[in-house]
Order: sequence, then C-alpha cells, then structure tokens
Amino acid sequence: MSHPHYMFTVLTPTYNRAATLHRVYESLKRQTCRNFEWLIVDDGSTDRTHEAVLAWQAQANFPIRYVWQKNQHKKTAFNRGVREARGEFVVTLDSDDEIPPDALQILQDGWNGIPPESRDGYVGVTGLCARPDGSIVGDRFPSDVFDTSAVEMYFRHRIKGEKFGSMRTDVLRRFPFPEDVAGFVPESLIWWAMARAGYQNRCINQVVRIYHPSADGLSRGSVSVRNNAQGLYLLAWDILEHHMDWFRYRPKEFLMAAARYTRFRLDLQHSGLPTAVQAYRLTQPSARMLVLAMWPLGYALYWRDRRRGLT
Repeated sequence: MSHPHYMFTVLTPTYNRAATLHRVYESLKRQTCRNFEWLIVDDGSTDRTHEAVLAWQAQANFPIRYVWQKNQHKKTAFNRGVREARGEFVVTLDSDDEIPPDALQILQDGWNGIPPESRDGYVGVTGLCARPDGSIVGDRFPSDVFDTSAVEMYFRHRIKGEKFGSMRTDVLRRFPFPEDVAGFVPESLIWWAMARAGYQNRCINQVVRIYHPSADGLSRGSVSVRNNAQGLYLLAWDILEHHMDWFRYRPKEFLMAAARYTRFRLDLQHSGLPTAVQAYRLTQPSARMLVLAMWPLGYALYWRDRRRGLT
C-alpha cells in the first residue's frame, strides 16, 4: 500500500453482533482524531447487522465501509480486513467494545514520538485496556514509554492482561493468520512471529480501549477445550518450537506447554476431524525432550478430557 488514504483503519470483524456494534459506532463518533475510516467485515451475520450499518453510513461524519463474506471464522475476517484497509495503521476493535474519545490521537502521538529514522523497526503502538468501571485490565508497563517486542513482553517482562493498539498495515499483510487451520488460532502466534522478525512495539501507559468481557471468550472451561483444542495445541507448539531460549525466564510456562502439547495432540488425534497436527510438529531436540519428560502429565490431562466428554 504505497499511498494510504487515512492514518487509521478501525477494523471490526463481526458476526451476529448487531446488539453491541453500536458501542463501536458511538465511540468513533466522539474521536478527536478524525483521520480514520471504519471498516466492518461481516463474517456472514444473520441478524440485523447490515441494516444497522446502512443507517450509520447515512448519518456518520466519518467514512464507513462494509464488507460481507460467507461465514468462515474471525481470523479470515481479520485477514480480509487487513487486505482491504486503506489506513497506514490498523486498529482492530471488537464488535462489543469501545475506545475513549482521545484513543486514536493517543496512538498517533505515540507513533510520532518514535524517531523517524527508527520507525522501520516498530510495528506499532500498544496501550492499556480498562473495564467500564475504569479499572485497568492486567498490568501496566514498567514505564510510561516502554519499547519491547511481543516476545520479550510475555516471556521476559511477564506483562499480563489484555492490551490494545495500532499496527502497521504493511507489516500485518506480511503476517496473516493461517487459514489452513480450522477454527481458533491464538493471536500470540502472529505477534510473536513479528517479534522474531525484529519488530518492536512502542508501549504507553494510557488507556486506549474500554474492554467489555465477552461470554464466548476462552474462559468458558469445557466448551473452550472442545472448540479450541487445535488453537491451544498450536500455542503450545509455538512456545516450544520457537522460544526455548526464553526457558529461564518462565520455566513453569514451558513445562506446562510441554504437557499441553501432548494433551491437545491426543485430543485432536482422537477427534476424527481434520487437524493441523501433522503440519505443526516439533523439530527442536530440547523441546522434544521436554515433551517426553512431561508426557505423563499431558497424558493424564488428555484422559481427564475424555472422562469429562470434552474430546
């Protein structure tokens, strides 16, 4: 994309969220930075999403684009949105959340604070999320301006909790979600791949998203295991295959990843469904040794899933 039309594309993948999508619209109406478009990628909704968008398009004082696709998955809607984006940066805002009035301005100022000669090494700006009551989700960054990669943030600095920001469209296009993997794919796989390619984030201790917890998140216990086993397997595989050099910072995380690798591999092998297990196998000797050492726990977790009817 040689000549972006806007500073930001606010990208909202959505599926049957007509009842909550208005939060995004109302928060965009209030933005102090006006250099943005709103791109809605509808993943085959069957509710009144399109009617709501048509009404907003008729009255909004900012550009709204609507793209419909046959129901596939959120990750394919995200990839489609990145391809369609006309902004220099993508801000991915869920269809049940909102951003404060100064969020886009904060993200723009954060990017402008990076020396121009250094910007090629940054993927974007990352800020904090808050709940509707104003409390911060997870940890703050160690300092108000903090430069780090997604890998360092997770393994070395152990910064917990939901974060939010803007990412360069050109970089996102180089790191799409894998569409050959059915269902859920953890976002971490994409952010960590960018980090391994050398990209950093400019992190700031300012709230740029109001997070509304969703009933269909990964915290739903038994349903999550059944529906997301493939993505959880990929997450364990990625940690072990690509990040064993960080073992000393979070040894327990790696031990549990090794157990989960066995657990979800067995779940998938006995599911009778097409999976990505054969395409994503461990090649690192140290990782394979760790999986072998944690095999009894992984096998026990697999049998627990079977007893509970989760596979």
